Amino acid sequence: MKPIFALARDFLHDDRGATAIEYCLIAGMISLACIAGATTIGTTLSRYFFAAAAGLAP
Repeated sequence: MKPIFALARDFLHDDRGATAIEYCLIAGMISLACIAGATTIGTTLSRYFFAAAAGLAP
């Protein structure tokens, strides 16, 4: 069994968790960009549809 100091040293030098966090941050940023783009497109399309509906109204 490893001494507690060796376990602590190994834990501090392990970078697998940092890589996973970086990938999660990248995925979060991509998700936010997609949501912002979809919201913008949805707002623009809604304006066009309301304008078309107003033009068709008697």
